[in-house]
Order: sequence, then C-alpha cells, then structure tokens
Amino acid sequence: MTAILTSTALCPPGPPSQGWIAFADGVIVDMGRVPPPIDTHDSVQDLGDALITPGFIDLQCNGVAGDDLATADDAGWRRAAASLAQHGTTAYCGTLVSAALDSYEVPLARAEALQASRAASGAALLGVHLEGPFLGGAPGAHDAALLLDADVAWIRALLEHRPGLVRIVTLAPEADPGFAATRLLTDAGVVVALGHSRATYDQARDAADAGARMVTHLFNGMGPLHHREPGLVGAALDDDRLTPTIIADGIHVHAAVLRLTLARKANVVVVSDAVATTTGVVARDGGAFLADGTLAGATSLLDSSVSTLVRAGVAIERAVEVVTTAPARLLGLDDRGRLAVGARADIVASDVETLLPRAVWIGGVPVADVGLRP
Repeated sequence: MTAILTSTALCPPGPPSQGWIAFADGVIVDMGRVPPPIDTHDSVQDLGDALITPGFIDLQCNGVAGDDLATADDAGWRRAAASLAQHGTTAYCGTLVSAALDSYEVPLARAEALQASRAASGAALLGVHLEGPFLGGAPGAHDAALLLDADVAWIRALLEHRPGLVRIVTLAPEADPGFAATRLLTDAGVVVALGHSRATYDQARDAADAGARMVTHLFNGMGPLHHREPGLVGAALDDDRLTPTIIADGIHVHAAVLRLTLARKANVVVVSDAVATTTGVVARDGGAFLADGTLAGATSLLDSSVSTLVRAGVAIERAVEVVTTAPARLLGLDDRGRLAVGARADIVASDVETLLPRAVWIGGVPVADVGLRP
C-alpha cells in the first residue's frame, strides 16, 4: 500500500508550500505540488497546515534523559534511540566524550550491535562520533587529565577492528602534530572535526589541508574570534572546506551569533550536543551544567533547535536545512536528509506554531509517542 501525506506546508527543504508526498516500502515514490492522484488502494492522510520536513539528523548526541551512551547498556542505547525518534531525529551519531583509551571497547561494541540490529523502533544509528580524547587547550567539560596527543596506532587498530563504525572524530590540531591522525582518519572515510582547541587560524587551515572538514560546536570549546588572531572560529567561518556545527539551544550561542553564522556560511550543521541528566549534571533551562557551573551540553533535542532558530529570525527553510540536508551532505549520505523520490521515507510533521513534531515516520513506519519531552 502507498501512503500519501498532504499539507499546506511541505518543506523538502525549501520555502514551505502546499504539496503531497507518497511513500511505500520505506521509500518516497512520488511527490508534487498539486492535489495527488489517488488510487483506491492508497492511504491518504491530510495533515492540514503541519510542516512536513525530512527527518532530523543529529551528528552529536551524547545521551538522552537518563541514558548516557558512554555507560548505557544495550537497553539504554535503544531507549535513547526511541526518545530521539519521538522528537523527530530519525538518524544520529552516538557521541562518546574523552575517556581512557581502554574504556571505549564496551560502548563501541554496544553501538556496533545496535547498528547491526537495524532496529526500526528508533532513530537509526549512523555510527559513532568520538569527541576526544585527542583534544587541546579548551577542554570545557572534558576531564583534562584524560586528554592526550593523537595515538595513531590506537586509531589504526580501531578502524581495522570495527570498520565503518566511527564516522566522526573531533580532535585538536595541537594534539595531532604533523597531522598523521588526521590523514589516517580522512583516508579511511572518517570526518575529522576540529574542536576543544586553542588552535590558531593558520593551524586550523593546515589541518584542513590535511583533510579536516568539520569544526565541532562553533564558539564553544575554542579560543574567541579576535581581529588580529581569528583562531579556529575565524577559520571555520572563512574556509569553505570547513563545515562548522553549532548548538542552537538558546544557551550555548546567542541568537545574534546564530543569525550571523548562518548568514555567513552556507555549510552549517546544527547539532543538539544532548547529554544525559545523570549524577554530576544539573539540568537547567535546556542546558546541562557541571557542579562548578561549566556548561556541559544540552538537554534539548533538534526539534527544539528548529524552533529556537526560527525565533532567532532564521527562515524556516534554512532552519530545516541545517538539521536535515546539511548533516546528510557532510556525511556523504544521499538517501536521507531531503524529501525526494528515491530517498528514505524519514519524515517529520511538525506543528506550524510550535514547530515541534506531531508525527514522525522512519523508513515509512510511524513512530509511537511523538512529542513526549525527555
């Protein structure tokens, strides 16, 4: 059976307009801007003025509610994926922060098992984002005692033992002398992100020459933009090879800076940087703080990011792009991140006023309990 959704605000992305979309067997099979041709066997759902968009893709999610992906068991990973789906995130990279090298084996094994299971009940795990421990002079909430220079032998063994699992590695240029790790990861198809760093503008550009293509949560965990030393922020905004990610929770970055960043750079990706509200983390106003007041991440998800961006003055189609098409492009995914014939039927229908999801489909399968807050 073919399912058809109609709405006055279809955003594939692009400016919302009246249209319809049809999907079957998990794939979008047709779409248009006029009333759809309806077969007697089709299932048609008129969503009124709901905003219909591609599913959101989160490239940096450390945990959800009480489930920290670094310590969660198999059930915890599944709960996190289910909660993400209820909030419109249909695919994500599970993020593991800095830890002792010998402690990564268990969470990596759990991530690999979840990915292999292809569970349809939650957001699809695209792979793992290692945020550290090869970080530099701006550790933020990372334990500085765990940071070290890039261990090329360890990275090579990880890539050989679990091929395809690690999709992003955030490291600091100053922690990768000679950029051997950056080149190794890039050659293996892993996106190298620069972050938690006091790198100069020139160091960041040198890292981009070696293959780095992303900057992790722009403005957070790096030196400030200065008119005589632009630093990593300046490189991220100036070098088109670098795609900056940014946290749009209304806490990490001021609304004016969100507007300026999205106006300056075409290739910007919004991430949640969501963390679990576990022991030692205080949740407040959508942010997560350590006991000493250090900002440790967000507790809101990408559905809230879209509404935050729009409230900041960003056009709705741009707000949708940076959580759908842009992250898919960065990871080289051509089967998701857009509403187009042949793409996966990962679809979000959001309330036109709140911009929060009312219904979600992953691979054409409806997600239960949409809209529950974590």
